[in-house]
Amino acid sequence: MNKAAPRGPSVRPRALRFSPVGTVRSPFKNPEDLPPPRFASPGFFAKARGEIVLRDEFAPALDGLEGFSHIIVLFVFHRSFGSGLKVIPPGEEKPRGVFATRSPHRPNPLGMSVLRLLGREGPRLQVSGLDMIDGTPVLDIKPYTGRDRKSRIRTGWLRERPPRNR
Repeated sequence: MNKAAPRGPSVRPRALRFSPVGTVRSPFKNPEDLPPPRFASPGFFAKARGEIVLRDEFAPALDGLEGFSHIIVLFVFHRSFGSGLKVIPPGEEKPRGVFATRSPHRPNPLGMSVLRLLGREGPRLQVSGLDMIDGTPVLDIKPYTGRDRKSRIRTGWLRERPPRNR
């Protein structure tokens, strides 16, 4: 008896492995040191400064980045353990799908932030807008181009009610 050949390409699941290119140096030592963005005082994150320190072998990858005002930083929520499909955001009562939130408790604990680039010294980037804790592993850095800034952005459930002040 002949078995039918599988249709389409054969894909084997494989583990994805990433190595950090650098580390965040932040005044925030623990997750509790960061207020939820919705409850932070105006300008809190804009004033939060720190550094991204790349491993020396990646310093040449920063060449040309100085001309950009902002960068996108992809990182690991390294102190986040476990995840659920629903979470209750700070100050909310209704559970939301984790993919509709910025919760660090995710199936893959990946984060993304847009930071203002203040300067560079060798493998060190001075940044503001920092919303990561000290020691956060950085996976990648990309220049923020703002190419979609003219698009109309919708903010989903965040528009349902105004933020509460603390």
